[in-house]
Amino acid sequence: MVRTKGFFAIAVLAAGVATQANAAELQRATANAWQEYVRGAAARMRARLDGSKSFLWMDEAPDRALRVLHGETVVAPLVGHGTQTVPNGLIHDWIGAVFVPNATIDRLLSVVHDYDRYKDIYKPVVMDSRSLDAGAAEQEFSMVWQRHVLFVTAAMRGRYRAHDVIVNAHRGYSTVEATSLQQIEEYGRPGEHLLAPDTGGGFIWRIHSISRYEERDGGVYLEIEAMVLSRDIPSSLRWMANPVVKHLSVNSLTTTLQQTREAVGSQQVAQERLAAGEHKGLN
Repeated sequence: MVRTKGFFAIAVLAAGVATQANAAELQRATANAWQEYVRGAAARMRARLDGSKSFLWMDEAPDRALRVLHGETVVAPLVGHGTQTVPNGLIHDWIGAVFVPNATIDRLLSVVHDYDRYKDIYKPVVMDSRSLDAGAAEQEFSMVWQRHVLFVTAAMRGRYRAHDVIVNAHRGYSTVEATSLQQIEEYGRPGEHLLAPDTGGGFIWRIHSISRYEERDGGVYLEIEAMVLSRDIPSSLRWMANPVVKHLSVNSLTTTLQQTREAVGSQQVAQERLAAGEHKGLN
């Protein structure tokens, strides 16, 4: 397997904790449950590599693959209704797929590797982004993002580590994890300040994503599995919060996939215009 630069697709799933504004701290049991869940996700990825399962999730259902090929952005929960309860927390796990026509893997990666431009590609959620370290096998980057949900504004600053593998000439995948997440209080105001990691409202404590891409059918299929750990929602409030959780999760992942497709398409058009201009100049 040949390793390449990082591939990350944002999955900002603020997870419906807008109903809870009081402070919370990440507990050890919650963190341990998250680590166990991520290990399970890695095992599922290995099954896709050894042929036990199809490489792409969308290929598990012919009708799903057809919908994606025809331009639909398909998003679905990977566990239950999209959430799994763990001690003092919730794990949100959603997956989505999109087809980028007339694209190549190189063109796709040139967009998603451009961490400095995430604030332009994925606006208005991403407020700031920058590449920190771009090695051959791993890279690090940072982002500041903000979401408005009901009566709560959640702003976070995160540092991320990306690791990618090209399986062959037509397939690749990546894993990305947030190595540090800090809630920003009073974001955009004179009193703006960072809270310590694992403290604050518990909007998001952990983020992990697995992205896969395959070049075929005259373009590139891209799918993202986005996993997020947040504080729990009290049972008395779930009837109200669960619809918000689902809507936000589906909307966030759908928007991310579509913005990536649009960015690749825009880059392709720009390159074609440049090539046409150069050709005209030569003539």
